[in-house]
Amino acid sequence: MDACCEAEECPAQFNLSQMYRRGQGIPQDYKSAVKWYTLAAEQGNAKAQGNLGLMYALGTGVLKDYVYAHMWGNIAATHGSESGAKLKDFVEKQMTSADISAAQKLARECARKK
Repeated sequence: MDACCEAEECPAQFNLSQMYRRGQGIPQDYKSAVKWYTLAAEQGNAKAQGNLGLMYALGTGVLKDYVYAHMWGNIAATHGSESGAKLKDFVEKQMTSADISAAQKLARECARKK
């Protein structure tokens, strides 16, 4: 179970992000999807963390950033997301060792902040 699932707002935030990303019932808006994924991801929702990482990897709604993609994939993986682990492994192939170190440092900082 995701850490944020105890909070009433997290599943709604994740669902809203999915709706914006897919354009389901509302106009497709990637920037809004990123906003809502971020809120859910920061509360520990592994699916939101992985999807947010993917958006950074693809540059969808945000500037393409493999460091943030790796960070969110890594965090999602620590919360049991297989797709987060796959994302992390995929973007590592596009990154320098310095970028990977920076992403790992960011992930550790996020974990400390919870």
